[in-house]
Amino acid sequence: MTDKNGADKQREWQSARLRLITAIRQLGFPAELGHVVAQNLGSPKAMERMISYLTYVKPRKAELVVDEMLAICSEIDAWRGKKASEAANASYNEMLNFGLGGDEDDDDTDTEEDL
Repeated sequence: MTDKNGADKQREWQSARLRLITAIRQLGFPAELGHVVAQNLGSPKAMERMISYLTYVKPRKAELVVDEMLAICSEIDAWRGKKASEAANASYNEMLNFGLGGDEDDDDTDTEEDL
């Protein structure tokens, strides 16, 4: 089943890549620009965002295509940073709430000597 999922993912990537290259070529840009943009975007979802941009905006300069690619990449990096920060914050809060978990002989009952 893993091979099927891997093959499906590969087809999804290839399909998105080909659609992106086709969209760029239809605007009159060389296919090489499409290859570079697809490589830099790195995921089918990011490529779909770029295809939407190309379809609706129809940029006339390659610089605008590259600017949008960089903007998408920047947003993805910011999202990844946010998720990493949230995970670190959750771990820190768990540590504050439950301690480090290394002291097994600590218990919550106080004796007269502790008071």
